[in-house]
Amino acid sequence: DGHDGHVRSVSPLDFAFSARLASISTRRTIMFEKSLHDLVRGIRNNKQNEARYIAGCIDEIKNELRQESKAIKATAVAKLIYLQMLGYDISWAAFNIVEVMSSSKFTQKRIGYLAATQSFHDETDVLMLTTNMIKKDMSSHNLYDAGTALTGLSCFVSNDLARDLANDLMSLLASTRPYVKKKAILVMYKVFLKFPDSLRPAFPRLKDRLEDPDPGVQSAAVNVICELARKNPKNYLALAPVFFKLMTASSNNWMLIKIIKLFAALAPLEPRLGKKLIEPLTNLIHSTSAMSLLYECVNTMVSAVPTHVPSMQLCVTKLRVMIEDPDQNLKYLGLLALGKILKHHPKAVQAHKELVMGCLDDRDESIRLRSLDLIYGMVNRKNLVEIIKKLMLHVDSAEGSGYRDELVSKIMEICCQNNYQNVVNFEWYISILVDLTRVEGTRHGKQIADQLLDVAIRVRAVRPFAVKQMARVLENMHVLAQKTHRNGVCEVLYAAAWICGEFASLLDDVEASLKAMLVPRVLALPGHIQSVFVQNGIKLYAYYLKKKDEEEEDEDEEEEDGITKLLQDKMPLFISSPDLEVQERASCVLQILKYMPKMKEKGAELAEELAELFEGELNPVAPKAQKKVPLPEGLDLDKWINDPPSESSDEEEFSMETAFLAQEKKKPRTREEVEEEEEELEKKREARRQSQLSNPHYLQSSSKKIKSSDGVDRIPVASLKLDIPLKIETDFKIETATSSKKKSKKKRRGRRGKGDRQSSDEEEVSRGRQRVDITTEEMPEGAVASDGEGEGKRRGVPDGVGDPHRALDIDLEKPLEADEVLPVRTHRVVTSKTVEKESGEKKKKDKKKKDKKKHRKHHRKHQEKGEEPQEGEDEEKLVGEEEEEEGVAVAVEPVKEEEVAKKREKKKKEKKVRKEEEEEEAKPEAGALDDYEFWLSQSNDVAKNEESVSEEKKEKVEVEEKPKKKSSKEKK
Repeated sequence: DGHDGHVRSVSPLDFAFSARLASISTRRTIMFEKSLHDLVRGIRNNKQNEARYIAGCIDEIKNELRQESKAIKATAVAKLIYLQMLGYDISWAAFNIVEVMSSSKFTQKRIGYLAATQSFHDETDVLMLTTNMIKKDMSSHNLYDAGTALTGLSCFVSNDLARDLANDLMSLLASTRPYVKKKAILVMYKVFLKFPDSLRPAFPRLKDRLEDPDPGVQSAAVNVICELARKNPKNYLALAPVFFKLMTASSNNWMLIKIIKLFAALAPLEPRLGKKLIEPLTNLIHSTSAMSLLYECVNTMVSAVPTHVPSMQLCVTKLRVMIEDPDQNLKYLGLLALGKILKHHPKAVQAHKELVMGCLDDRDESIRLRSLDLIYGMVNRKNLVEIIKKLMLHVDSAEGSGYRDELVSKIMEICCQNNYQNVVNFEWYISILVDLTRVEGTRHGKQIADQLLDVAIRVRAVRPFAVKQMARVLENMHVLAQKTHRNGVCEVLYAAAWICGEFASLLDDVEASLKAMLVPRVLALPGHIQSVFVQNGIKLYAYYLKKKDEEEEDEDEEEEDGITKLLQDKMPLFISSPDLEVQERASCVLQILKYMPKMKEKGAELAEELAELFEGELNPVAPKAQKKVPLPEGLDLDKWINDPPSESSDEEEFSMETAFLAQEKKKPRTREEVEEEEEELEKKREARRQSQLSNPHYLQSSSKKIKSSDGVDRIPVASLKLDIPLKIETDFKIETATSSKKKSKKKRRGRRGKGDRQSSDEEEVSRGRQRVDITTEEMPEGAVASDGEGEGKRRGVPDGVGDPHRALDIDLEKPLEADEVLPVRTHRVVTSKTVEKESGEKKKKDKKKKDKKKHRKHHRKHQEKGEEPQEGEDEEKLVGEEEEEEGVAVAVEPVKEEEVAKKREKKKKEKKVRKEEEEEEAKPEAGALDDYEFWLSQSNDVAKNEESVSEEKKEKVEVEEKPKKKSSKEKK
């Protein structure tokens, strides 16, 4: 339509010109769009307004994704990949990513799959649209299309994709292209994790890939089987001969590492396998120059044959080379493997003590910690003092609080291992513990305090020395009291006060120690330490009074009065402590101190009676002793002690006043009062409803309202699913006169044991070693302490939940059942019977249609002529036509039946041949364990001969099969 309103014709040149303009416009849009390079450069240039710039770029990318050009979409998706790496969410572009994945160009397809690997996950909605596309790409003739699809599938495979594509992936295992075959094997591992039912049907074909001629395919199959064997290696024990052959024949170090790792897991399950592995592993240790392979060989040797002395000596010498290497990683691995050998052959490792001690000077903290673990197992009575001396020097020069704390902890663990069996002089050990209290910033004060208490209680000969050292610690309290953080050195004051109070008779100056415990600085200590100070202060006071009474000197009365007054002045400070236990103990002590002078005025001597309160030694009670106490006869813990409360008592109302005062009798309310209260309640409810309706900020619930007349019983109660029941169980037990009998029996047992201990004491003292009294924890009569009792099962996540390999613990030796088949999307299966049935039905339908058409035609002709059709004529014509059709059919049908019969016979023969072949193939699988047992019973030389014989047999079979193949082709 021109400007003058006339219609003009359009020439072909105009169409070409318009198409040219469209192509130029698309090129111009591509030209002016930002590329990935422009995006990166723009982000770097807009550091101050980076978020605003990226928001603008995302808007541009959304506009680009609306374009029809795949090239523009691919560029936009590439920019989204970069933004996703910066932390931006691109899940909103999932459908556009699928569009780019479906592109026919490899450069664009690769961008789409890369975006999918980074942004897709199991719950991505658009994954259901990718099933057929991935299947098409995997079966593509283009090598790189198939590789890209397989690589992407391994990253975002879901349960549905694994189920739908398992059969296609298994068919790719038989591909002629090693590149595709290798990737398909690796993807099958991810499919097994998502769809474990596919493991058993696919495993025979995966096992065949272990003998593939391509080394890459072999390595991929080894990797997958080694990962599958992580959960339960026993399922793959029958594959040991195949892996042994690969280990002796392969030169690929990475594949050898995987195989040797698998043997390390299999060897503990089969002791005979370790003997089989000694020779090849020894050859590898001698010949390989790869340190990673050497480490795996040593690790497998330790787990397979830990009792074989020559092999362990060889491993130790090789590990020494690794430890002396300047590479930090090799040094760490060498120390790690040496620690495993130390458990079985400590003497072989102790010969390299100097080398391990030298690693304490290494700058790498992880190496120093690993060497500390080794030193723990290398200590004996002869070298304990020397090793601890070197460790104490390292404590002084250690850098970093973490390593210093580890050193302090390790020193105590080394000395106390196996009930102090390596400690000869306990006075030396007490001095070491006191020196450890001076370590700056240590967080092992609780452990040091426990060690001091343990040694002082169990080693009688060291108690005088321990008491003297603890008295000095109390005098220098100002040094330790400053560090009051959790598990700090202030915890040592707990042990110092307890030891001085418990063994007060060994103190040189009781008065000085008592005054040290009452210093005002004590109030800054934690509550549990203050309570020990108060308790042991009264112990020292009681011993002080008893000692003064025995001396019977008049001058001591003034000193006694001074000590008493000092305690009376200091105890109110402890009573004001925020800790309840400190308040209680200080109150008791103060009342005792007030009571003492009153009784003294009456002429009563209470010093000896006060000292008797704290005399005697208390044996420790086992932590599980209460559970072992048997129930007395006739005691029913579930029975009511008093009469059970009546049902009516539950309905009665109680207040706080009635809990302590006499309950006043309530007057019964009249019916009118009750009705008035109900009316007031109804008015209040109605006012609350009106206020809620008029309040715009009140959120109305969608649930049905409960009528007030329904009462409280009509309110629905939601059941809570709790992992931990809200039931509080109490284990209180009533002990009567039986407890006194048990105590008397325990005392008799203790007296018998003392004689035995004294005799053993004399034997060890004669050897020059102090006696360690291992005090047995008290248990009820006839009860035995059981290990692990009372710990309870681990709560929270059950064992194995969340482990992806848990579902792969499948027995692969069982023959496949009929239902264990991979799901395949196939068309309807058509047999000869269904063909005959459907053809007969079709003929009947066709005949009916023809009859109807003829009847209508004939009826129309008669209507046109104005005649009525005679019934006989129509029937005769129809019958004649049917007979003609049946005659033709009869002439053709005999030929079809003969062909169908021949085909049936051929199919039956083929099925029989297939069944026989499957049975033959299944026989060696069923007897795989028998072959494995036979392989283990043979020596390595016989195994080599078998391999050569099997190769000759294969060559003969190949020569015999060639003419057979030709004859089959000629038949075809």
